[in-house]
Amino acid sequence: MVRSPASGSLSSSGKTRLGAAVSNRGFFDSIHHGRQLRRQSYRYHTFPTPPLATPRDTNRDPPGPSESSSHASSSSSQSPLPVKELSLLAILSFAEQTALNSISPYLPSMILSFPEIQPQHVGLYVGLVASVFALAQLSTNFLWGYLSDKIGRKPVLILGTSLLAGCFVVFGFCKAYWQVILVQIAMGMLNGNAAVVPTALGDLTDKSNQSTAFTWLPVIYSLGSITGPAIGGLLVGTMGDEFPFLASNLVSALILAIGALIVAIWMEEPHEDKPEVHVVRSIRKHFQETRRRSNASSSWTWFIQPKKGRSDHQPIMDGADGHHGSDTTSHHSHDDEDHDRNVSWKDSLREIFNRSTISLLLSYLVYQFSNISFNSLYPIFATAPSPTGRDLDPGTIGVSLSVAGIFTIVFQLLAFQYMKTRLGNLGLYRVALLGLTISMALMPWTGHLDSDPPFAIGTGKEWLYAELGGILIIKNISAVGGLSCVMLLITNSAVSDSSLGTLNGIAQTISAAGRSIGPFLAGSVFSLGTHIKPRGEALSWGLFGGIALLGWFATWGIDGKGLESDDWEGDADSVASV
Repeated sequence: MVRSPASGSLSSSGKTRLGAAVSNRGFFDSIHHGRQLRRQSYRYHTFPTPPLATPRDTNRDPPGPSESSSHASSSSSQSPLPVKELSLLAILSFAEQTALNSISPYLPSMILSFPEIQPQHVGLYVGLVASVFALAQLSTNFLWGYLSDKIGRKPVLILGTSLLAGCFVVFGFCKAYWQVILVQIAMGMLNGNAAVVPTALGDLTDKSNQSTAFTWLPVIYSLGSITGPAIGGLLVGTMGDEFPFLASNLVSALILAIGALIVAIWMEEPHEDKPEVHVVRSIRKHFQETRRRSNASSSWTWFIQPKKGRSDHQPIMDGADGHHGSDTTSHHSHDDEDHDRNVSWKDSLREIFNRSTISLLLSYLVYQFSNISFNSLYPIFATAPSPTGRDLDPGTIGVSLSVAGIFTIVFQLLAFQYMKTRLGNLGLYRVALLGLTISMALMPWTGHLDSDPPFAIGTGKEWLYAELGGILIIKNISAVGGLSCVMLLITNSAVSDSSLGTLNGIAQTISAAGRSIGPFLAGSVFSLGTHIKPRGEALSWGLFGGIALLGWFATWGIDGKGLESDDWEGDADSVASV
């Protein structure tokens, strides 16, 4: 019997169950354990995949019984929340998300403007751009994470953000498709933030204060899905016809540069084993001295939180080597720890690949594939000329994505936790896959700009905007809710702690495969659909909607017993299984 870190209650399955405590918490700190957090990073993709937690304190004694008795008791003596460092990381992540999300509204128009691109093949080329970015990022994520262990998180964050800003400047000057591909590869390979931000977040928090920190961080990250499309769509053509997409890229680069500068000046190195970066120390000290002289009052006290290292609370896992920490393993005997470390690779695979877990992983592949395919298809479909597309300009596409992002934040704040406690992880995951299916099935049946309005109310344009907005809201809510729940299901499906890292590694590989293949296939099928009259757009939307439906069917092969969080209001013995 071990104690669930999410709520302090006991898990009869003999392994940790996650995701019970705070709204949106399951989206982050309940996802991964151990060394997987140091080596895997998908967080935040132009979506999705948000930061996870790793430890900060590496040289602490194991907590006593009173410290690990319950979440409620530990919450009364929380470690001081490092508001300053968390705010700086949030600013940096917001800047990156804004920049990366600014590309999708104008990318189809940009590629269509190249003389070597035929209009009927735009979808294929847009999908290829998204795929090469995902593959390039995947190829260097581990290297950036390893580098951050050697030289510290801060210099890698500054370097990655600065290089990404430079790539955006160059991207605005692209006048040929091969240049776009090269810059996208550079963006994926040179930006190490996707690997380092999750680790830095874990460095700054421990079990006692994680829930407070991570309640608001997903909302901040989601803001990038509002500001990015707006910048990318509304600034097209504002700096002349020769480089019509330069303005949005310069603004994105400026936002990234400001984020990097703020981190360089004010952020302290989160990785305690690494020294401070000397190149910016004098600048930061100048600001700190000025601040102390002019503001000796308590108004700045939030900005200089004491280091969390003095806290007695145990992090999720112990430091640099990435093994599970005392908060979990202190509930086992030392013999159990030795046994877990000696479990062979073959035994881990035997534990993992049961029918229920295979069904879960297959549905996760379909989920990621369907989600990224929708993200790639929508700008292509909206930009394409009638009748296959809807002939919308980049500004309209950007605004539609931003409005949908606002509703996503509202859902995260007000509805997600309520739905998760009522439906459970598995139930909400099924609803999410069904929502993806419905949104894809409805998209090709939206009207056109010049369509006759139903019931003679309004105009065809107004009805089109309303229909697209409603479908995007359904899709975004499904994506946010589904990702949170499936990661909790994957984590809680591990038979033992010894197989958890392997299972998470397989899941992340599956995620990368879906994100890499989906955009290319989506664009290719849409290009094929342009030759079909009428309703050629139904080919791509119908195909990928059908794939999402197959993923929904796969969830009924998942045995939900033991996979639910402790805050679920249902009966664990009545979980639907096949």
